[in-house]
Amino acid sequence: MMRDRSALFRLVFSFCFHHWRRQPGRIAVLAVCMLVATGLEAVTPVLFGRLIDAISGDLPDQAIQIVLLVLAAGSVLLVCRFATFGLLIGSSLRVMRSMVEEGFHRVQRFSTDWHASTFAGSTVRYITRGVWGYDSLADTLILGFFPVATLLSAVFLLLTLHWAAMGAVVGIGVIAYLAIAVILTLAYITPAARRSNSFDSKMSGALADAITCNTVVKSFAAEDREDGRLKSVTAQWYELVRITWTRYVVTGTAQNGISLCLQAGILGLGLWLWRERRATPGDIAYLLTTFTLLQGYLREFSNHFRNLLRAVADMEELAHFSRVPLGVADAATAKALPAGPGQICFERVTFRYPGKDRAIYQDLELEFAAGSKIGLVGASGSGKSTLVKLIQRLYDLESGRILIDGHDIAKVTQQSLRGTVAVVQQDPILFHRSLAENIAYGRPGARHQDIVAAARRAHADDFIASLPQGYDTLVGERGVKLSGGERQRIALARAVLSDARILILDEATSSLDSVSEQLLQQAVEDVTIGRTTLIIAHRLSTVQKVDRILLFEDGQILEDGSHQQLLANRQGHYRRLFDTQVIGLIGDAEPLKLFAEPR
Repeated sequence: MMRDRSALFRLVFSFCFHHWRRQPGRIAVLAVCMLVATGLEAVTPVLFGRLIDAISGDLPDQAIQIVLLVLAAGSVLLVCRFATFGLLIGSSLRVMRSMVEEGFHRVQRFSTDWHASTFAGSTVRYITRGVWGYDSLADTLILGFFPVATLLSAVFLLLTLHWAAMGAVVGIGVIAYLAIAVILTLAYITPAARRSNSFDSKMSGALADAITCNTVVKSFAAEDREDGRLKSVTAQWYELVRITWTRYVVTGTAQNGISLCLQAGILGLGLWLWRERRATPGDIAYLLTTFTLLQGYLREFSNHFRNLLRAVADMEELAHFSRVPLGVADAATAKALPAGPGQICFERVTFRYPGKDRAIYQDLELEFAAGSKIGLVGASGSGKSTLVKLIQRLYDLESGRILIDGHDIAKVTQQSLRGTVAVVQQDPILFHRSLAENIAYGRPGARHQDIVAAARRAHADDFIASLPQGYDTLVGERGVKLSGGERQRIALARAVLSDARILILDEATSSLDSVSEQLLQQAVEDVTIGRTTLIIAHRLSTVQKVDRILLFEDGQILEDGSHQQLLANRQGHYRRLFDTQVIGLIGDAEPLKLFAEPR
């Protein structure tokens, strides 16, 4: 457990140092200001003691001088404190901003598998909680631990120089207090706090999961079921947080007991020194003022230590993101993919998904001519979607190469590669932004007339024009305000505007009604002209007009040819698949009698 905790501290502080070293001057000035302010605060009780002695000894001039010194020290302390807070605000905001931006930058580039197995709500929570955890950590270190260490050192030194015995009493008391605070916090509070934190994230994930899938919840009238699911999570969260908070109270009580013993020791020894004529009334006033100051700082130390542990725990996932390897990284010498017609070649490609024993492809050889239309058909899991994922380089190959216009995609930048490939997915995801912004996502900064032209080519302009706000209409989270066909046409318009040389339609019509499918098919026929187009399809009706059809099974290409060529093979897999689909549509035992025999 201790090894895990020390590793966590190293992880988080290494992560923070990465950001601190970008502003060394600001950090150094901030530390000096806090050192001066805390040093003056430690010396002030000494001046108060001397003031009491001056007043009791009827020394008005000396008393006035001491008052002026106290006011001067207070003024400098005020300026230093103000400067500290100003510098800390600027430093913390810079660091927090860079943490959000860099965390988001890395998360966006994590592998497809990582995103598929991680709750989006939890990821957002990790980033935001980590950023605010840093705010707490910076305050704790600069405004908490640094002043506490400075003041305790100064008080111990001043007391030891004046009365060695008093320095020893304070030293022993302070060490006992700090030891109790650290031991109880680490061994007693922290385990409970980590368990409650884990359920805090679990609760956020459960909320996000149900809310983002609200349409499914409604369609199955499952509101009560989801309420019950959340209640089971919150019940565990409630119990874990109750235990954590109770342990805070127990620890605080133990620390107050140590503080009471320290107070008794200081007061008892102070009275004895006064009775022995070794301490003046001013010295007693100095001791009382110092103890009050010391007690406040010790009590704050406990809070600071707990805040530090909580901040480190809150930052754990965000700091961990900085160590998670990117799913696919650009080569060190990667260059932009040059413009070209869109030819695609697979050369002896072998690929298996991470953690899987069986390879999807083994020495796969393929070539797609530039500007051709290719249909990819086969059962689910046969390897169709994997092919287009590899073209986008969402995964790296085990061996072999994929070339676009003669260039190895592993040696070009992913940004230039994916700018060359436009994808229209089976269930397009739209941003909760305007229709114009969603279409222009394919080409940032596109002119409005270009957006409209792309929408017309995708047969989307008519329904957009019928909306009250037209292209300024917000589509809702993930595009929920639009029908499936409308989302598909917006996604197609986005692909058209990107002017990518390769277009991938990933079962784009499989979930549409016949009217929407016909409109989308008309749009596809228009926008695919001059582009290398790969069409993944379950419905064979969507690929009958393509130049070439590949039929996949278990990662192998069983058949390769045009619709008519494959249909002519009466014993072929494609023919059997076609017969099955037509029977499903018309319920005829001999469906091909309704179609002209291929010649």
